[in-house]
Amino acid sequence: MPSVFRPCIDLHNGAVKQIVGGTLDTSSLRTNFVSQHPSEYYAELYRKNELTGGHVIKLGPGNDDAARSALQAWPNGLQVGGGINESNAQEWLDAGAEKVIVTSYLFPGAKFDENRLRRLAEKVGKERLVVDVSCRRRDNRWIVAMDRWQVMTDMEVNAESLALLTKYCSEFLIHAADVEGLCQGIDEQLVEKLGEWVTIPTTYAGGARSTDDLRLVEQLSGGKVDLTFGSALDIFGGSQVKFDELCAYNREAFAKA
Repeated sequence: MPSVFRPCIDLHNGAVKQIVGGTLDTSSLRTNFVSQHPSEYYAELYRKNELTGGHVIKLGPGNDDAARSALQAWPNGLQVGGGINESNAQEWLDAGAEKVIVTSYLFPGAKFDENRLRRLAEKVGKERLVVDVSCRRRDNRWIVAMDRWQVMTDMEVNAESLALLTKYCSEFLIHAADVEGLCQGIDEQLVEKLGEWVTIPTTYAGGARSTDDLRLVEQLSGGKVDLTFGSALDIFGGSQVKFDELCAYNREAFAKA
């Protein structure tokens, strides 16, 4: 299967926004776009265009109602992440999420806790669990970052760590936080490495700025990694990428598969 476009709905203070990832929760927060449309507008748009595997990310508190509205607009058509833990994961699945996405809960005190992941997988089922290993670059390594990408953990993203996580989840979501929202190109080295390392469906987000990036991700990853577009996309106020072009790209890719 070739690489395809995966849609997103990023929520901040209850609104659909595009934020420069590395500035989230800092005094220099940079927002590229604030939508006039509610979250369900985008969920309905994705449903009409049969864009599966999209994710709704709650960036901090105050986003639960908006997330639920999106899930109601397309039941079992979207994944949800942001503050997911053992006590609320099933609640979000019952609210209409296809899968739940977990990060920070797995890293109490910024240290990976395999037991937490095991219990969560047992509770909701491996097939309904996505692990978000969003990361920041440190020299030639990528370190998992949590708490809206501000806190570095003790986990490096590599073949070994991803193989361990794969035992408990059905999918990965990986934001390259250093390039997220900048529209200056993807982290090509990371995408290439992910193509070598992953054995389950994986979505990369960060820096995508043209439809050609889909072809680049497919080439670099051998078709093992899908791509999310954010700030460059016309439905999020961007001028570099047209939503309709990405939908056409996906239709073509699925027809070939």
